[in-house]
Amino acid sequence: MKLEWIKSSYSTSSGPDCVEVATPDQDHVLVRDSKTPHGPQLALGSVAWATFLPYASAR
Repeated sequence: MKLEWIKSSYSTSSGPDCVEVATPDQDHVLVRDSKTPHGPQLALGSVAWATFLPYASAR
């Protein structure tokens, strides 16, 4: 399965790299560093991701 990775809106083409996320299915979210796309990925359940988002958005 080919994943569609989406870069953070805080990352611009002229700015620093950031994180990317992909959703292989409705129950999981994958997170990776856009500087190392073939590096490790963090896998989160959809509930954990939804709990995390308000904290990430507040920064």
